[in-house]
Amino acid sequence: MNAKELVQCIDYIFWAHSQKPTKPSKAVRKWDGRTPYGVHPTWCAMTLLTETSLPEDLRVRGAQALLLHDVLEDTTAGLPEGLDPEVATLVEGMTFASSEEEMELVWSRSGEVKLLKLYDKTSNMLDANWMSAEKRTRYGQYLLHLCDAVEPIYGPINIIRLAKAVI
Repeated sequence: MNAKELVQCIDYIFWAHSQKPTKPSKAVRKWDGRTPYGVHPTWCAMTLLTETSLPEDLRVRGAQALLLHDVLEDTTAGLPEGLDPEVATLVEGMTFASSEEEMELVWSRSGEVKLLKLYDKTSNMLDANWMSAEKRTRYGQYLLHLCDAVEPIYGPINIIRLAKAVI
């Protein structure tokens, strides 16, 4: 993925979330109701791209999947045409009907999906002031379980330290 392809993907997700959300609340982040939703997947993807201890092909494939990971759940746009089938498989692996379903079923998904979910959930914890104390505690426990699942596969990578710091 070169810079032009990265920008096109970012443009696509900002367009999908602003123009094709399944409901108006899916166009913006919950914490303030104003920040464009596309900021979240962009943060996830950029953070993964800086994880230089991971192989470049994993970072590139994962960044594309992270950019697109909420398109199927939160928009009617669908995935862009010509998307690499491996990236589409990752996006589909990250897609769940609800948070409850995700917390139950993610453990049967690939290590790569769990890694990408760790970026997703860490980002969510960074702006979790909208969560009740109970939900934040449950979310934090889930995030720790993701850390425990990812570290034996990928080692003590930066996202694990960041996730533990925001819990």
